[in-house]
Amino acid sequence: MRIDAHHHLWRPSRGDYGWLTPELALLYRDFEPDELRPLIQAAGIEKTILVQAAPTEAETDYLLAIADRTDWIAGVVGWTDLAAPDAPKKVAHLAKQPGLVGLRPMLQDLADPDWILKPDTSAGLSAMVKHGLVFDALIREAQLPTIVELARRLPMLSIVLDHAGKPVMNGAPRQNWHDAVKALADCPNVTIKLSGLLTEAEPGAEAVALAPYFDALLEAFSADRILWGSDWPVLTMAASYPAWVAITEKLVAGLDAGARAAIWGGTAAKIYNISL
Repeated sequence: MRIDAHHHLWRPSRGDYGWLTPELALLYRDFEPDELRPLIQAAGIEKTILVQAAPTEAETDYLLAIADRTDWIAGVVGWTDLAAPDAPKKVAHLAKQPGLVGLRPMLQDLADPDWILKPDTSAGLSAMVKHGLVFDALIREAQLPTIVELARRLPMLSIVLDHAGKPVMNGAPRQNWHDAVKALADCPNVTIKLSGLLTEAEPGAEAVALAPYFDALLEAFSADRILWGSDWPVLTMAASYPAWVAITEKLVAGLDAGARAAIWGGTAAKIYNISL
């Protein structure tokens, strides 16, 4: 089974996407399941994980409703305020919703880069562990040490690093990113998404430009801890869905069948508990 472990769907008119403004012309419109369906079918994708794009529980409810009526969406990564006084109650409520597989605080957008390590989030994070929810980490490269610390503090919390930690991509991988990736790989509760790299790379980047980053991820994590995701429709700012699929095919071409299967879907199925 091939799984797209990271994509979005949205309607700007809902009004809670603070980052999504008319200036982002390519993205400032509705993106619905009917538009994505033919793209995943052409790529042989059978299941997907729908990921939040607004820091509101209302959007999480909206996504869960979409998933409920869309047979190929296998799970939703939603949002709640993990620092709220009633965070454990909110996490418990969300964990009961059919299709909810994880939560994602939008850490890259917060004023405090270490917010997730504050005492206020401890109870909410512990509730995530209790209820078996995955923590999707949306960060920028500079915040990688924060996720390393989080992973060490909470070894029972399943953490997925989105978009390979958004490395600064202007040539070969920077040493800081490389070292942080290795430190994360030493934490067995961390996996990493092969997603979002094209939008971080130089315009028109091909597999040859991404290969050093992929090779570093593979060396540190191995294939059974790497998940493939499209990051559609954010992906469309850099390339088409078929183009990213083709680039990925080139990146994994030298791996054996088992490793390719893990990256394309096996790891995602394991982490998000998707039935094969």
